[in-house]
Amino acid sequence: MVVSFADLPNSDLIVDELYLGGGSGNLSDEVLSKLMYVENSGGFRVRGNKKNFDLKYVVLFTTGGEIDWIDEIDIENGKFTYFGDNKKPGRELHDLRNKKMGNIILRECFNRLHSGDRSEIPPFFIFSKETGRNVRFRGLAVPGYEGMTANEDLVAIWSIKEGCRFQNYKSIFTILDVSSISREWIKDLLDDNGLMSKHVPKVWKDWKISGTYKPLKAIKSTEYRRKQEQIPTSKNDLEIIETIYYYFKTGQAFEPCAGQIAQLMDLNIINYDVTRATRDGGRDIVGKYRIGLESSSILVDFALEAKRYALGSGVGVKETSRLISRLRHRQFGILVTTSYVDEYTYKEIVEDQHPIVIISAIEIVSILKRSGYKTKETVLKWLQANFNRE
Repeated sequence: MVVSFADLPNSDLIVDELYLGGGSGNLSDEVLSKLMYVENSGGFRVRGNKKNFDLKYVVLFTTGGEIDWIDEIDIENGKFTYFGDNKKPGRELHDLRNKKMGNIILRECFNRLHSGDRSEIPPFFIFSKETGRNVRFRGLAVPGYEGMTANEDLVAIWSIKEGCRFQNYKSIFTILDVSSISREWIKDLLDDNGLMSKHVPKVWKDWKISGTYKPLKAIKSTEYRRKQEQIPTSKNDLEIIETIYYYFKTGQAFEPCAGQIAQLMDLNIINYDVTRATRDGGRDIVGKYRIGLESSSILVDFALEAKRYALGSGVGVKETSRLISRLRHRQFGILVTTSYVDEYTYKEIVEDQHPIVIISAIEIVSILKRSGYKTKETVLKWLQANFNRE
């Protein structure tokens, strides 16, 4: 669904609906100032008095373009990871010179959350950037997530930029099970009548009163991904995958790297061994995956196949059949490729329910960026420190 620029002031908020920017070519095309009556720039936008913590509501706007601070929307579990506004060195975590005061507001909201005083915690509206000035509404959120402690849902992390160390917040929010927000409730929030409004979303009211989280969870349908969904598109991400491809001179040299990428993806991969080229039996790597806690767990065998392919060359049936045929009972497989799995092969894996995890080029980039290797330069240093080229 799409809402035109002219209709923004009167529109309801529908989860995953697209709200179109204007066509003037300047800041007047900005959506959120018209839709939510907030500032026309920044990732942390507040309606209300920030200094007195008299907040009607907060808009969190994620662009996805911050290489060092990658916000994440977990659609399946209704979880939103958001980084604060102290993204450059030179200021303290709660520096008052930062007029947006985003980190101070985060600190206050999470402090009140864990002290049991939710009465003055405002609702958070999550939006993501689309093409041009367009934005998409991702949901109504509250700070924290079921089962997370005060030491987990708001964490001050250190970063280094231009040789200087500084801190920023990493915060976790729950996107509530609300499909739409009425314009009337937004107006009631502005009139300080949000909780008692007849338009208030029930799950938000329940959270305010009892602290009960009800996240917006979505069951992922079984589907196969096409080439364009497995290949990164941004210049930075393409440079990362090409750096990996060209660093290794042979596919065999890439195998230890593929194993470490899989382990970075999931730390429950507790060990793995690269097999000898003449005796791999269709498996470049074999390893153990732990299920459960250390004191009470089981180990499951897995086999990994690594394919160092150029972005224009896809992995086909021949390569995946080799891995599938070597899997034994109660084993699963991992396929790591610097390219993609072609459409027919991917569809066959999904429809036949083969226990294969596919890590294509776009996942490799995502895994490395989450692990702190966010540019071609940092990825190259990681490769040089850990792997031989041939």
